[in-house]
Amino acid sequence: QVQLVESGGGLVQAGGSLRLSCAASGRTFSSFTMAWFRQAPGKEREFVAGIIWSGGATYYADPGVKGRFTISRDNAKNTGYLQMNSLKPGDTAVYYCAVGTVTSRSERAFTSWGQGTQVNVSS
Repeated sequence: QVQLVESGGGLVQAGGSLRLSCAASGRTFSSFTMAWFRQAPGKEREFVAGIIWSGGATYYADPGVKGRFTISRDNAKNTGYLQMNSLKPGDTAVYYCAVGTVTSRSERAFTSWGQGTQVNVSS
């Protein structure tokens, strides 16, 4: 089992930036994908961005966040990141990182989840 701990959430004004971190520990796979999802109040959890850990290839939710959010990872630290720029009030949500063995935008494909970190964007 992989343990994931997110950090970096908080309150920011519209137009601002935040960087979320997801530290992974425990059992790791030779090939896995890390993804970020978010869940706004009263809405279903949705995919935001994913990264294939071994090669660093990335993919994003279209059109919602592409161009504003960037997913990346630091192999040495076993940590993934979500850089969020030009934030909007509609980005307010709890953000979760997740790890799975397949590349997917579906939360069902991800077997390990962090506890979530709250992001609030004020207008």
